[in-house]
Amino acid sequence: MNDAESYFSHRLAFETDPSDVYAAQRAGDSFVLVDVRGDDAWAQGRITGAVHIPYRQIADRAPSELDREIPVVVYCWSPGCNAGQKGALEFARLGYQVREMIGGYEYWVREGQPYENDEGPLERVFDPTVMVVRR
Repeated sequence: MNDAESYFSHRLAFETDPSDVYAAQRAGDSFVLVDVRGDDAWAQGRITGAVHIPYRQIADRAPSELDREIPVVVYCWSPGCNAGQKGALEFARLGYQVREMIGGYEYWVREGQPYENDEGPLERVFDPTVMVVRR
């Protein structure tokens, strides 16, 4: 394996993106999607089907709340937020199989995937700057 092949294979083992996560949800793949942002961010909006464990609480809560045998995908706000990486590190330290969803909540919403807040589902918006919008 050459250096580039090794590098990109390694990255893909630990990263995923919103469209792949959505496809995995729709296919019924077994994993838990974890929002690692704070309480105010969670209340503002989150990915439908996600569970909420802020990254600072993972070490205390995950062992009693999540099955260590089920893979975990974490996300935070956006590419400009490293809470997803911090959360992924905490899960890895606890022995979970974990991946980070690059792009975070921002790109999930921009790609028009289902999201909600405490009042229920929010309007899906398809941003043509991050995807092909078919009309």
